[in-house]
Amino acid sequence: MTVDHLLAWPGIRRTPSPALDLFHTRAFLDPTHCARLIELIDANRHPSTIADPNGDAYFRTSETCDLDAEEPAVQELERLLHTLTGIDPHHGEPVQGQRYAVGQEFKAHTDYFEPNGTDYQQYCALAGQRTWTAMVYLNEPQAGGGTRFKHIGKTFQPEQGKLLTWNNRLPDGRVNPATLHHGMKVRKGLKYVITKWYRERPWQ
Repeated sequence: MTVDHLLAWPGIRRTPSPALDLFHTRAFLDPTHCARLIELIDANRHPSTIADPNGDAYFRTSETCDLDAEEPAVQELERLLHTLTGIDPHHGEPVQGQRYAVGQEFKAHTDYFEPNGTDYQQYCALAGQRTWTAMVYLNEPQAGGGTRFKHIGKTFQPEQGKLLTWNNRLPDGRVNPATLHHGMKVRKGLKYVITKWYRERPWQ
């Protein structure tokens, strides 16, 4: 069980809320590892998109890219995430990197695909719904850039190497609206993060 694996990780902390399974730990990645992942993001970044466009051109203004699975830094990250979560790596999407400049954000959203969304079948027909999210801050912007979980009134501030991970579903398998979160605007500096999503069935 994923929660059992998470609780076995030294220094992991569980957010005390009955609304969702949300965990965080500091120094999940060391500074050298973070710096290499930042280099990979800068070499490949392009404007971010969203699955179900909602008419708001400023809903997600970051830049993003999938990271090369053959890169040693990405392989080591995958190894650490597997040790942390116990989730079969075959259920994982490619690791994604994001870069946020001053004023950029990802407004309040959920990581799962809306079951009634126009693109649900396109994105979920083969691998199924997203289950867990793992996100790591790779640096600390000079101001702003927190991640706010609105339903539980909890905001995490960026800290190099800090990991957040949460279950996008309820115990009965339905999607969990309490996972709504906001990648808040960077006020000064840059913010880099990586994100890894897992699915119900193998990705490939």
